[in-house]
Amino acid sequence: MRLWWHDPFRMFQTNLREIDAGLDVEKVLDYLEEFGANTWLLSVGGILSNYPTDLDFQTRNPHLAERPSGDLVGDAVKAAARRGIRVMGRMDFSKIDHRRAEAHPDWCFVGPQGARQVYNGLTSVCPSGDYYQVKLFEVLDEVLDRYPLDGFFCNWMSFNEVDYSRVYHGVCHCVSCHERYDGRLPDGRDSPGYEDWQLFSATVLADLTQRIRDHLAARRPEAPLVLGDQADIVFHEANNAVGRRLWHHRTSEAVSAAKTYRPTVPVLTNSVGFVDMPYRMASEDPHHFAQYLLQAIARGANPSTYIMGTPSDNPYACLQVAGELTRFHRDHEDVYRDLVPAAETLLVRPKEGSTPEFQGLYLSLLQRHVPFDVLPEKRLLDLDLRRYRVAVLPDLGVVELGEYDGGIVATGATEVERLPVRRLASYETEAATRGLHLQGGVPVVGAFHVVEAGPGVETGLPALSRAPYGPPEKCHGQVQLEHPGVVKRGNTVLFPWTIGRSYREVGLGVHRDLFVDEVIGTGGPSMATDLPEQIEIVLGRSAAGTVVHLLNRSGDTDQRFAPPVPVGPARLRLPDGVREVEALRSGERLPVTDGWVQVPEIGLFEALICV
Repeated sequence: MRLWWHDPFRMFQTNLREIDAGLDVEKVLDYLEEFGANTWLLSVGGILSNYPTDLDFQTRNPHLAERPSGDLVGDAVKAAARRGIRVMGRMDFSKIDHRRAEAHPDWCFVGPQGARQVYNGLTSVCPSGDYYQVKLFEVLDEVLDRYPLDGFFCNWMSFNEVDYSRVYHGVCHCVSCHERYDGRLPDGRDSPGYEDWQLFSATVLADLTQRIRDHLAARRPEAPLVLGDQADIVFHEANNAVGRRLWHHRTSEAVSAAKTYRPTVPVLTNSVGFVDMPYRMASEDPHHFAQYLLQAIARGANPSTYIMGTPSDNPYACLQVAGELTRFHRDHEDVYRDLVPAAETLLVRPKEGSTPEFQGLYLSLLQRHVPFDVLPEKRLLDLDLRRYRVAVLPDLGVVELGEYDGGIVATGATEVERLPVRRLASYETEAATRGLHLQGGVPVVGAFHVVEAGPGVETGLPALSRAPYGPPEKCHGQVQLEHPGVVKRGNTVLFPWTIGRSYREVGLGVHRDLFVDEVIGTGGPSMATDLPEQIEIVLGRSAAGTVVHLLNRSGDTDQRFAPPVPVGPARLRLPDGVREVEALRSGERLPVTDGWVQVPEIGLFEALICV
């Protein structure tokens, strides 16, 4: 039996305040239908229960008294069922009120100095304790006994090192953590053993996630769990944050990482309609918000829009474009059914996340029209890499690729067995590499590793010795050294320096082109086109055929997204064997001549179906 969430769906989340318990269910459902959503994520239980709970450790929302039935969840489920709209339950078990915290101190987070974590009168709890490990399941059972919910999402299920105000509280030292952890608990990020504790906390959460999945599967197989990358539906929250440098490709990167790892597992991109948690009343800019949904659907995720309260209470300015893109997904559901990645170049994301080295290589591939998929480094051995012609390894250290024999382009400190080089020295600080050039005047930013090539290894792009850079009268004296800036053997290439970081921080085309030329030279196919570099090409495959999304990134600018400038018409070379092309955005059938197609003008985006 095909479960409902394996077909495309579109969600709308009303993150309810306690005063919203009297909302007009029919009015909200009218809005969702017009918006294009067919799934409603509704606040159900945890911190507050929007139904008449009988559990003594749960709190009924006092504003339920405003409803004749006294039951928001029951009213919503019945009304939604009449319209064919699914209702999923948002649960938040991260905090409890003062009375329960006093009665059950063993459930609570305890900081390294013995302090609890209290925020707006609520006390954070620890996933190691019995509130999560035992009581959570009693809440799920009570809800499932009463309502045929179509799934569950657990918010903020984590070891709460950081609170809403971004204050760092350290590692939990509660009694349950002490009992579960083998060794001395670290105090925080800078403490010895913190990496071991991270592994411990990840294991606790993974085990809890699996138990919740198993529990739901036994009680109601039709109700998936939305959570991390091990759940039935992978959850990604697309959001902005004051003080955080904008990475314009954050959503696309996250979705690609999930879909590359497990292509058949659905991903939900829950896109936040407000600017940041302290500014929940301020709408996200519509051009910014559009990128959340657009990047999500292009990579195969299901779109979701998240607001505070109800649409009538918070009519965010971004909701108009959100509805337009949600309806586009609805109207082309056949195209997005079973949409999986189809690129032949793989970009590996380092364990520490989206680093400048990774981001620089990401931008380089995108701008040179080399379609690629993203895979987290920790998943390298979980995936059959043989469908990729080239794997890009950004400054990863020692890497194990199993039996993969395709092309490799590596950078920085990456070491692969098939390329025999010996590292003689490393220069890894700004001061150590300042003023370092390679032949041809190529600057090195970040790190440079001096390597000695083994048998059969070609070398090139030699480094120049450093010379004074000021005053001008003294700026001379560079001589060529025998330290290579690139080494090659067969289909394996290493830039033993941070060429991606150099491009990310300086923006010189020479960095991008040196790298991408090697990717293409080792078999990474680029899409031939006269489209400018501001058009991102995303390749996928679905039941409808090959799906090519053309995303107009001309609006990417400093810390925001501006309105994109229309681009085209332009020519695009299609994958071999394409006979017919349909442009979904313009509604045109496009003739194919000798493998080329004339793409109509691209505004925000275009989507091509190739058969």
